[in-house]
Amino acid sequence: MELNPNYIVGLVDGEGSFTAYVKNPDSSKQVKRRTKVEPRFFLKLIEKDKQILYGLKKYFGCGNVYFQKDNRVNHQNCYRYEVANRQDLDKIIIPFFERNSLRLRSKNSDFKIFCQILKMVQNKEHLKESGLRKIYNLKQKMH
Repeated sequence: MELNPNYIVGLVDGEGSFTAYVKNPDSSKQVKRRTKVEPRFFLKLIEKDKQILYGLKKYFGCGNVYFQKDNRVNHQNCYRYEVANRQDLDKIIIPFFERNSLRLRSKNSDFKIFCQILKMVQNKEHLKESGLRKIYNLKQKMH
């Protein structure tokens, strides 16, 4: 499968997500995650379209494809292409979407917040309570 930037942008506009898992600074509940902030880019498709996800992995040269079982009624099993490595996000994924702008306003807004969060993590701001709180508040603005 031959992927090009326009196709990838359209696919991510429709099915992709820029997100960050952020520990709530006000929660006393222990979270099993290793870190307080985990930025991630992912795209989920139904099983019959999984080859597209493998094509993305090859195109970007990073990330992984995972099986995602779904037992809900009227839902299908899916596959998920995900990039969680911070260096890959910074050096590959973000530059791609800076050169190839997302078209949906909401997706573009999430991307900009995602970039802010990753930059704050790289600056180790998430290690201070004030920084973690700021990141948590930014995350609440994402869809």
